[in-house]
Amino acid sequence: MTEKMAATRRWIFLSCCIVCLLSACQLSQAQNRTFEIDYLGNTFVKDGKAFRYVSGSIHYMRVPKEYWRDRLEKMYAAGLDAIQFYIPWNYHEPEIGQYNFEGQRDFVQFIKLAQEVGLLVLIRAGPYICGEWEFGGFPAWLLKENPKMVLRKMDPTYIKYVDTWMDKLLPMLTPLMYENGGPILMVQIENEYGSFYTCDHDYMAHLRDKAREHLGPRALLYTTDGSGDGFLKCGTVPGAYVTVDFGNSFNPQKSFQPQRDYEPFGPLVNSEFYPGWLDHWGYPHSTVNLDVFSKALDLLLDYGANVNMYMFEGGTNFGFWNGANYAPYQAVPTSYDYDAPLTEAGDITDKYIAIRQVISKYKQLPSMPIPKNTTKTAYGKVEMSFMATVQDALQTLCPKGPIKSQYPLTMEAIGQWQGFVLYRHTLLGDTPSEPKTLDLSGVRDRAYLMINQVPQGIFDRNGQKTMNLTLKVNETIDILVENMGHIGFGSEMNNNSKGLISNVTFGGSILTGWSIFPLTVENFKPSSLSGIYRDKPFRNGNLTTPSFYVGKLHVPKEPSDTFLDMSAWGKGQNLIMSSSMINVGRYWPYVGPQVRLYVPKPFLAPSPTINYIIMFELEQAPCDTADKCTVEFVDQALINAAPHKPNFEREETVFSRKRISV
Repeated sequence: MTEKMAATRRWIFLSCCIVCLLSACQLSQAQNRTFEIDYLGNTFVKDGKAFRYVSGSIHYMRVPKEYWRDRLEKMYAAGLDAIQFYIPWNYHEPEIGQYNFEGQRDFVQFIKLAQEVGLLVLIRAGPYICGEWEFGGFPAWLLKENPKMVLRKMDPTYIKYVDTWMDKLLPMLTPLMYENGGPILMVQIENEYGSFYTCDHDYMAHLRDKAREHLGPRALLYTTDGSGDGFLKCGTVPGAYVTVDFGNSFNPQKSFQPQRDYEPFGPLVNSEFYPGWLDHWGYPHSTVNLDVFSKALDLLLDYGANVNMYMFEGGTNFGFWNGANYAPYQAVPTSYDYDAPLTEAGDITDKYIAIRQVISKYKQLPSMPIPKNTTKTAYGKVEMSFMATVQDALQTLCPKGPIKSQYPLTMEAIGQWQGFVLYRHTLLGDTPSEPKTLDLSGVRDRAYLMINQVPQGIFDRNGQKTMNLTLKVNETIDILVENMGHIGFGSEMNNNSKGLISNVTFGGSILTGWSIFPLTVENFKPSSLSGIYRDKPFRNGNLTTPSFYVGKLHVPKEPSDTFLDMSAWGKGQNLIMSSSMINVGRYWPYVGPQVRLYVPKPFLAPSPTINYIIMFELEQAPCDTADKCTVEFVDQALINAAPHKPNFEREETVFSRKRISV
């Protein structure tokens, strides 16, 4: 053996020894890591020492991945020990058996990044999460598999898919548990189950056993419910520690009494303490008084409680994943917690500073400075140009062509989980001599009626559902239906089909013979249209045909965060196409309170790449003249505008009686 070979072997041997020593050291450290409950001491115990956490909620799916570290560092700088977040099932299994844990959806990387920053983690694994999120985290394809299934109980169809999902999700969490060297302290079973009517104790026990199967016997499980015995009666399960949630309270002992009724000993935990509240379309911006909140937080910490508060959700306008509760008692949230300590853009607020000051009374703050807010740039006005009506773009939006059906089919029945569907019918039979009633009582959620592309009116599940019309033979009836989001909480979750969920009648007769176009608005690209169809959309009074408008934004250097102001527009969807197509989110400024959409830096590209601004306007484009047909990028958010009625709602008779033909 040559000296060189011997040296090589010695190097390999030494390297293996080092690796083994490091592995043994890491294993020893992992074995020494414990997170438990000391019931006699009424406290958590971490690594043998009493521990109390102050945590903040953040949603990785609502924050651009490029900003994960920025937001986490700001939370750590506030003095937080941990973060708490949901994992939405529908975000990771958009189709049955098709999983996505890459890029923006890589929650494992998010957890590891939190640990790198210095934060521990509390996981709310579902399968139901609420979270002001589409369908409370459930994939809408469940409704196609069995429209009659009952959610959140031991329904065979439901449990079949829940088990498949949990068998995929939970093993991903196991190596990240605290005892295994990761940052995850606890995993929540379901979410506020005591607020749901099914009250199936076997279901909760099944979820507990599934979690225990994958996470191991030492993993600490917990439940969260409203602070009332009525909630805890159905929301708790033996083997999972009981925690509660409540807002500002000046009497912690009274607020925690329901928890004490079920957990006489152990740490006090408020798993959802609210610095702010969610906003709903058509309602004033919600706020929580800073002084009241600060005092309530101080009292909780002084009482020795563990607290998780909503620090930041942000990015709620991301595409179709908006918070989604559309019913008379559940309007669609626009953005959550703009009154929170961190804004949607991750900016520090007075409430953040107040929280930091309160926390500093009970623990030493990190030595790091508070990270700076990101730069915001006002890029100014962008001229918009009409490109195509929704009918002009049908081949692009629905390349496979329509689905033919005798009767209307729901969105779920045709595999369209979010967005829009266009239903088309050509009127046959005798020409009516008198106006007849067109009945769209089955619309879910909002529909735009067009005859030969000319807009006739708006139908809404909570508003107008019928209209008197005089129709002619061979006229084309188009009904564009918008899914405003599957209901995310309450018993109506079990009645959650979208589109047209019942037959359309005209003069009492059922209309048969439909062409159904499932639309993908992200397919629309300025280059996708082969030619110009017309120079402007059809108009009826102040209502225009749902159409696409396009403008160009040039960013001369490194992009910055910005806000898109479309105050003069009606309602629709905004997209930005640069290196890729981004669905920025819904806008509805005349309803409010949100007027401007947050556009994060990663959505934009510097020159020479063109940022195409695409507006899918459903109701009222301000494009009578070129100087009005604009949107504007500004450097300030606007979330507190007072709702106002649009012109076409004030001029109601235009659409209930007037009829315009091509």
